[in-house]
Amino acid sequence: MVGATTRVTEVGDKRLIPASVAAELHSVLDHILFALKHEGANLGVLSHALRHVPAAELDAKMRAMPNSRFVRVACYLWEHYTQARLSDPPKITGPYVDVFDPRLYFTGDEVKDARWRVRFNGVGSLAYCVTIRRTPAILALQEVDIFAQMEAFIAEVGQGMLDRALAWAYLSETESSFEIERETPNAAKAERFVQLLHHAHDGRELSEAYWVELQQSVMSNPFDQAVSYRTEQNWLRNSMRGPLGVTYVPPGPEHVDDLMEAFNQFCNHPPKQLDPLLVASIASFGFVFIHPFMDGNGRLSRFLFHHALCRSGRLAKGFLLPVSMAIKRHEMDYLAALQTFSKPARNLWQVRQTGDNDFSFQTQTNADLYRYWDATPIVEFGLRMAKEALEHDLQKETRFLACYDRVFGMVNDQFDIRATILPTLINGCYQQQGRLSKGLRKKYEHLVQPEAYDWIESCVKDVFFSEDGEV
Repeated sequence: MVGATTRVTEVGDKRLIPASVAAELHSVLDHILFALKHEGANLGVLSHALRHVPAAELDAKMRAMPNSRFVRVACYLWEHYTQARLSDPPKITGPYVDVFDPRLYFTGDEVKDARWRVRFNGVGSLAYCVTIRRTPAILALQEVDIFAQMEAFIAEVGQGMLDRALAWAYLSETESSFEIERETPNAAKAERFVQLLHHAHDGRELSEAYWVELQQSVMSNPFDQAVSYRTEQNWLRNSMRGPLGVTYVPPGPEHVDDLMEAFNQFCNHPPKQLDPLLVASIASFGFVFIHPFMDGNGRLSRFLFHHALCRSGRLAKGFLLPVSMAIKRHEMDYLAALQTFSKPARNLWQVRQTGDNDFSFQTQTNADLYRYWDATPIVEFGLRMAKEALEHDLQKETRFLACYDRVFGMVNDQFDIRATILPTLINGCYQQQGRLSKGLRKKYEHLVQPEAYDWIESCVKDVFFSEDGEV
């Protein structure tokens, strides 16, 4: 915004620009160069805006300012987006310049263009690239070395306890993933998803054939099992009727193959220096934004979080962070993170109802909307959930199992109770905050001595509900 200021000034979420600085903005190119200088690189905007710049105008600007960083970046991107070639530039002196300022953004592997002496250093490639701003929240979360905490956790608990905690984690991750979609899985569906999570450790590269295999593995209805990426338009909706009920529109089917090829390339070969937790967050949300299947996308997106961590080599074989449990507790934050992309994307689609459940879709943009997006809020949310999944869920369950073992031993030392009954009594007592229900007491009154019930309650209260707080 042009403001009453003598220098560029940040005020809240606005950047105020002196009128004298913004006085010479007459063309689209002027605005592009101004934005590159003052607002950074936004490929989603640049890919559209640069197509409206005549070659002659950019040629003239390049000859007038051949060493300008912003002109060189504009020329480099213009040639990519228009698939045309500008006149050969005059001799460019000075070092290579970056498309993304590494002081402001997380960056990826560098690709040099000798013609313009430009380094493309985005998180991904020009075929698929997200932006992640270096915000204080993300930098603070990165200071917590979650992978080091995982290794310490594994070393501390021992293999036996770890196996039990992970068995719980796989099942809980499955239940929470379905709960996010407002669905309660039957035993067959739950087993399918548990097996899917185990496949994350296979280390296979993503491809259409592998995605189809995974999609079929989680869909129990044969009519919903895909044989390829979708070939029709998909959409998401809420309970409202008509176009107002359409909450998100993914890319048209004609763009899915190309987008998924670029997306898979990003997931299979992410930037080497990028934290795997950032890659996992981008992969999980990016997949659901493309929505390559008619059904099953949500579950596959949560699988992808684990797949990215496993392929990074930083996750021990069989280990799993139950991030869906953390997401389930923070559903409103999850929805808010999704909507940072889905709401503006929905506004670029014109939706008309043509039948009871039929709509026509007309977009005001192109596939670049799904190719370039700001992953900053997504990454922040993903880091928070990974941290909480380890520190809250997995470690809490491990403490629970250790306390459970203590109670089991204390009760078993005093009373002979069938091994098929005692776990039910301990768990039931724990769930009732150290009290055994009348129903449980009556159910086993002919198999368990009355004094054993009192002893179980006493042990559970002492171990699980001590003065140090509930486990």
